[in-house]
Amino acid sequence: MAVRAYKSNLSIDEKVLMAVVRAAEMFKRAHSGVFRNYGLSFPQYNVLRVLEASFGGRNTISEVGRIMLVPGANMTGIAKRLERDGFIARKSNPADERVTILEITPKGKKTLKQIEKEKDKWLDLLLKGLSGPEKREILGFLKRLIKNNVEVVEKGMLSGILPKKKTYPVRP
Repeated sequence: MAVRAYKSNLSIDEKVLMAVVRAAEMFKRAHSGVFRNYGLSFPQYNVLRVLEASFGGRNTISEVGRIMLVPGANMTGIAKRLERDGFIARKSNPADERVTILEITPKGKKTLKQIEKEKDKWLDLLLKGLSGPEKREILGFLKRLIKNNVEVVEKGMLSGILPKKKTYPVRP
């Protein structure tokens, strides 16, 4: 029998949050392989899903980034690669040329449809043994956790807890 060389000294709060992070990372790893088979990264797949769920299959790049929690600079690179590969079209908003609109293409829609069966199979395996009510209960807990996190970030509540960033003088 193997002797464990690691014993966690995390609090229950830390264990809960670490379990959420580990589950999310494992989910991403499992699904990334599925998406790679179709020429997509995990974030690219998510952009297609957001656009598919958006009115008319289109949305602004900033709104897609907000939904996905991805900074604007990263969204630009993701969108350029999706456009290059024919999954989306990028257009300037005629009312405000500073705003970029993303639109899912027929190829993007077709690819999502192709991924669906394989993705659903993975979801069944990952959520095996959980009933519908258990899934809804977990979802409720996670939504509350997300809401709490958003409030903390939006209200700057961490500023009194986290150490201040060290600043360095600018050299002439």
